[in-house]
Amino acid sequence: MQEKLKGRVTKLSGGFYFVETKQGTFMCRARGKFRKDNFSPMVGDIAVIETTGESEGFLLSVSERRNFLIRPAVANIDLLLVIISVKEPYPNLGVTDRLLAVAAHKGIECAIIVTKADLDEKSAEKIGGIYKAAGYKTLVKRHGKRDRKEIAELIRGRLCVFAGNTGSGKSTLLNFLDKNLERETGEISQKLGRGRHTTRTVEIFPVAGGFMADTPGFSSLETLKLEKIKKDELEDCFIEFEPFLGKCQFTGCAHVKEKGCAVLKAVEEGKISKERHSSYCMMYEEAKEIKDWE
Repeated sequence: MQEKLKGRVTKLSGGFYFVETKQGTFMCRARGKFRKDNFSPMVGDIAVIETTGESEGFLLSVSERRNFLIRPAVANIDLLLVIISVKEPYPNLGVTDRLLAVAAHKGIECAIIVTKADLDEKSAEKIGGIYKAAGYKTLVKRHGKRDRKEIAELIRGRLCVFAGNTGSGKSTLLNFLDKNLERETGEISQKLGRGRHTTRTVEIFPVAGGFMADTPGFSSLETLKLEKIKKDELEDCFIEFEPFLGKCQFTGCAHVKEKGCAVLKAVEEGKISKERHSSYCMMYEEAKEIKDWE
């Protein structure tokens, strides 16, 4: 008997959409209207399905999204947990800051987890300090019970997304939170100095009283696929700039090298980190190349 049910898309695989409903998980194909409308459902979408069997059905419609990211491809995110490893692979703060800026542009709350702190405590504290000072909830993880409790409190009752460089420890962190998940983890390529991909698809799991999406890692080149932010909007995507915006000597200040810039003064005084401002400048130069129609 056919029945219409509402649920969340938890996984995409082989052209099928796996939708979790109150009556269980259904493996669904999408109706042709999605292709006709040039619309691709995503993990995290709230969908209506029509059942055709005990665990199969068709995807009929998708509710309007509160937000979404292209990379990682997840919709209706409550919290983005950005993972930064201290070593193996070494951190790329430019990649992190680009992801944080896109999330801010989308209105998505973010928190930072620094992993592999035992490999270099000094660096872990420095990296953690940069993002804590910027205003992000920041945890430096050492695999203790306190870590598990703090991360679980962030996740509870929310759809969260782990995102970070390949090899940064996303799947390891999921296993740390719930050993029953048994997510595949990978070693670091010594030749390339970066992680091998172990998570190949986006998939949502119930974890710590909430839901977590483990996502494929990405490289610095792949972050260029993230949403483009226009140069006039970029200043609002670095949350620590907010107290200084509108206080520059000249209107239309780019906050790069202008005289009388309140943001640059804050950088000189240590109120904004040089590392974060450097990422802003890099993104600003890229944003200058974006055409009005893009």
